[in-house]
Amino acid sequence: MADNYLEKKMEEYRARTAERPRPTATLYRLLLKNRSHRGYDTHFEVRADQLRKIIEVNTCIPSARNQQVLRFRPVLADEAVAVLPHIRLGGALPEQHLPLPGTEPNAFIIVCSTVAEDRYVDIDLGISVQSMLLRAVEMGLNGICIGAFDKPKIVEAFDLKEEPLLILAIGKGIERIELTEIGARDSHAYYRENGVHYVPKLRIEELIIE
Repeated sequence: MADNYLEKKMEEYRARTAERPRPTATLYRLLLKNRSHRGYDTHFEVRADQLRKIIEVNTCIPSARNQQVLRFRPVLADEAVAVLPHIRLGGALPEQHLPLPGTEPNAFIIVCSTVAEDRYVDIDLGISVQSMLLRAVEMGLNGICIGAFDKPKIVEAFDLKEEPLLILAIGKGIERIELTEIGARDSHAYYRENGVHYVPKLRIEELIIE
């Protein structure tokens, strides 16, 4: 009798679980989670297969004129030390010297191009970077797009034959980041208060041309 009772309870539990709606990784949810983290859990090491999965989105996204000129150099923890001295994070907060010691990212993706940068390469770059960051968030990771870096030093450190355009840092973000609504005349600069990183975003009314 005890076995029948337990089996019945398990069936009831399975039925309730199956009926319970599960949160889905909708595009809007991913966009909200896709914030630029400048501090990371240094004890978490991103794996090679994770970077590969992030880069893999470039096999199925649009490309201007279908040129597909972007190339990607994954950088794991053992090579990250060659990147860190040559990047700058938090340009709007220079007094904070981000990332703070002990919160440095330890994995990167260097985005390069096989041709000289032009408007079409820039189109591809925007699509590629946003898609990779969304993929990272979907996998439970975080990232940031880094445009402020010493190109000659990066080329030398990794013996790159292609021109580096941007660098993505990838890892487990440890920051609390919140969006705030602003009007068109308000400051667009992000800021920090009481350990929270605030990112001003224009209201929908400011974006629509009537």
